[in-house]
Amino acid sequence: MTSTPAYPDARRPDAGTVLVSPWIVPTPGLQRRAADAVIHAWEQQARPAAMLSLSTFLSDDGSHVLNYAQWTDDDAHREWVRHQRPAAISRIDESIPGIRRPGVTRYARYRSYAPEGTPGRRPALLVTPTFATAGPAAQRALADTVLDALERAAAPGLLGAHLHLSKDGGRVLNYAEWEGFDAWRAFVAGGAADRLRAAAEGVAGVTALAALAAAPAFPVQSSVPHYRLHRSLVNVPAP
Repeated sequence: MTSTPAYPDARRPDAGTVLVSPWIVPTPGLQRRAADAVIHAWEQQARPAAMLSLSTFLSDDGSHVLNYAQWTDDDAHREWVRHQRPAAISRIDESIPGIRRPGVTRYARYRSYAPEGTPGRRPALLVTPTFATAGPAAQRALADTVLDALERAAAPGLLGAHLHLSKDGGRVLNYAEWEGFDAWRAFVAGGAADRLRAAAEGVAGVTALAALAAAPAFPVQSSVPHYRLHRSLVNVPAP
């Protein structure tokens, strides 16, 4: 397994499932410790080849760590959960008590938007608008609407938008990579973010802008969560 400061390759073709999970920390000062503990736990255990990569992100508000993991398939991940996850989690809880875990959402990447001229430019900010949906048809319609709107909108500094559909049909995640906070702030200040959200919420079967992981522990917020990459681990390089 190789540690890297680079963002994960959201479009790698062998990632059959993407696992997104927030870990809420008791205080902002524990964010980095929690993120390091996740990485350390993987470094200290046998890793199946089906586990492709793991990236940890720190929320700008200091409230939580976002874990983004790519696996080849769900069955392999469930096998790991049954046999190895309890021991790994218990060690983290012993070192950092008070972490809350609203749960894991299973996604598959559907489509991506990458503006011309952006390959090789490094993101500095991850923004994750997430919408609740009423099934697979609504998911696809919403994702197509968002991508079509982005192709028409002026969004300087947007390096990539990767639309992920949850496997239960219940939500769509826009995993958006930005050049920096200033570019994202200009996008919001110019009204483009509001127009994009209005277009998305106008799709039949889209119920609301959802909180991260749609969990009771995460109240719906008026602002979209945004993050800085902490560390990434690559277990199997992208083909």
